[in-house]
Amino acid sequence: MYFAIMATDVPDSLSARMSARPAHLARLQALQDAGRLLVAGPHPAIESLDPGPAGFTGSLIIAEFASAEAAQAWAGEDPYVAAGVYADVLIKPFKPVMPA
Repeated sequence: MYFAIMATDVPDSLSARMSARPAHLARLQALQDAGRLLVAGPHPAIESLDPGPAGFTGSLIIAEFASAEAAQAWAGEDPYVAAGVYADVLIKPFKPVMPA
């Protein structure tokens, strides 16, 4: 089943986010290579694809996991968690409907 991993950044997280980004992207690439990643990306703090120093307010990852517990375990090992980027992480089941 797919799960939405919705994370909220702590204030002023841009520096920590950028430091941990290569390891974070490597984990997402592994999900993509396994055919389990539906979509992933950050939430810019302003209406811009490149928010510059405004940074980001969080992230969304939608990927396939065997269970909510597996999704939680995967999310808990994210480099952004270890770097203190995320204030909290919410995981919910997700049912893709469109596009079909």
